[in-house]
Amino acid sequence: MKITNLLFAAVALGLATGASAQMKPEDQIKFRKAGYSFMSWNMGKLKGQLIDNPASFNKDQVAAAANLIAATANSGMGALFGPGTDKDAGSQKTRVKAEFFQQPDEVKKLAGAFIKEANDLQKVAATGDAAAIKVQFGKTGESCKACHDKFRKDD
Repeated sequence: MKITNLLFAAVALGLATGASAQMKPEDQIKFRKAGYSFMSWNMGKLKGQLIDNPASFNKDQVAAAANLIAATANSGMGALFGPGTDKDAGSQKTRVKAEFFQQPDEVKKLAGAFIKEANDLQKVAATGDAAAIKVQFGKTGESCKACHDKFRKDD
């Protein structure tokens, strides 16, 4: 079963890489911004139910948001950082710093940490344990922030 999953992942990555290579830099920026915005919206839903208003906690909604975050984290969004996406393209503005493209090992490390935390968030959210989810939500948020602090320009 694991070999099948690895094969599927390799094929999916190849397709994603091939598809992004055919995409204009403007479209790559647009799609990656949409993916991050959708993840951010779902992180906001979790924050609302875990921190801002714990009385509103709904285990099914929390699990759904965590599933989306993990799915997006694992979707191969790295393929949307192709050549020409290091600066604004067409009507699309980017806040990625040039260092992102110059430090691939650091990017890989930070992205791997985020994917791990997002996957752990999905697993913990499936339990419905609000206290445990809140802890893992914090870890996931910290992994997002680590990349933002290093590689995202301020507004």
